[in-house]
Amino acid sequence: MAMDDAASTPSNLDEDYSPSSTVINFERPIPLLRGPLPAGDSDDPSAGPYILAFRDSQAWASSFTACERKIVHQCEEGARVGCAINASRYCKPPWWKALSGPKPEDLKERELCEEREMAGCFAEAKEKCVGMARGKCLVPFRDARIRIVLDSKDAVRLIGQASMPERSLWVMRQVGWLGLIGGELGVTNRRASELVGFDECVRCILGDREQGTKI
Repeated sequence: MAMDDAASTPSNLDEDYSPSSTVINFERPIPLLRGPLPAGDSDDPSAGPYILAFRDSQAWASSFTACERKIVHQCEEGARVGCAINASRYCKPPWWKALSGPKPEDLKERELCEEREMAGCFAEAKEKCVGMARGKCLVPFRDARIRIVLDSKDAVRLIGQASMPERSLWVMRQVGWLGLIGGELGVTNRRASELVGFDECVRCILGDREQGTKI
């Protein structure tokens, strides 16, 4: 009996089969930035019956800002390395000073020189990184699609407010909005560049970036 019990006992009593040791926890999936929508009449039919569109202008603006921030960060990391190499080469003492051996004042002078060169180089590089990030993100996001939803309540609200003189400019924009989306109720989409005059989020992003690019 004792021999049978010994044979049935696991050989490794220290092995842990608890959930904390056997269950693998995966990170939550990153949510999609854009979702599929039926393609419109103005879309290229060869691209398929669906197009990808941001769920709203706020999601579009947040993605644009995140794109710029990531490119700027990567650019600055590379610029920091390049500036450090250039500063070291520029401030390297002449060869003949090595014949007499390094002196404390020479090392201090080189350190100060590298700090000055590094600061000037990196400040210039940061400005270029911002411009490069703006240019990289501007074209694809300007052509990106944004989901638009118009229901019957929106149409009734516009009709009721059309007789208010103090809101005439606002109503004109909204009427233009109705014409832009074709006057159809339901879900549709438009390119971000088409919404500059109608959507505040798009206007703030594209208006400022395009003006900065021209400057």
